[in-house]
Amino acid sequence: MSLQWYPGHMGKARRELAALMPSQDVVIEVLDARLPAASSNPVITELRGDKPCIKVLSKSDLADPAVTRAWLRHLEAEPRVAAFAASTERPQLTRTRIAQLCHGLARHRGPHKLVRALIAGVPNAGKSTLINTLMGRVVAKVGDKPAVTKRQQAVTLQSGMTLTDNPGLLWPKIEDEGAALRLALAGAIPDTAIDYLTLAMFGARFLLERYPECLVARYKLAATPPTAEALLTEIGRRRGGLGKGGTVELHRAAEIFVREFRAGAIGPISLEAPPA
Repeated sequence: MSLQWYPGHMGKARRELAALMPSQDVVIEVLDARLPAASSNPVITELRGDKPCIKVLSKSDLADPAVTRAWLRHLEAEPRVAAFAASTERPQLTRTRIAQLCHGLARHRGPHKLVRALIAGVPNAGKSTLINTLMGRVVAKVGDKPAVTKRQQAVTLQSGMTLTDNPGLLWPKIEDEGAALRLALAGAIPDTAIDYLTLAMFGARFLLERYPECLVARYKLAATPPTAEALLTEIGRRRGGLGKGGTVELHRAAEIFVREFRAGAIGPISLEAPPA
């Protein structure tokens, strides 16, 4: 299965990103800490070339801490790349560290010139949240659905930086089925592109294999269900997913499961680990 979801504003966003890129000193690519590989956009990699890059793992409080540490080591092994795990629970640390990394990667600008940083990433990765954290106030609209930011937004920070936030950008065709499902499960692709039951079955199989203890604790299960369908059936019974006659409506249970995963209610979970 390949996925194609590329609304018109994304084509415009790509053109604007390509035009802006040469004037920027640093690229801040925002990745979802739960899926850093799937949320790394090859278009952004292509456009930035050898320009220095800070890869920010957003939503790190929702990811498995041990896996996130492994990702940071892996990403920092790339040339001209710095990596940082951001969390809304530590805004001052995020502001300080991002400023340090940007100034360190743009030493050619000198001490009295603003560092120009471009923030980019896939939809719903946390770009606007990062801008608001760095500003210390709300200047960018934030939402839990993709395609909230529709145009470039530029702000200036007291730390001597200008930041430009771009609309979330995907690539025209996602060939990797697993990556497409991980992106959709995390909310980077609209729910109209892939149905809840498909996402929930994929996520349930993964969690049963990697994080069964989180499922048992969250849904107060006596034992780990043997299959993804059995898990969704149990969730439906416990979370209001019963239809007429007391039968479980799997689609309703699937929606409950997907929304709880996105909110981090099931536990700190990473959907992929870095290459060994």
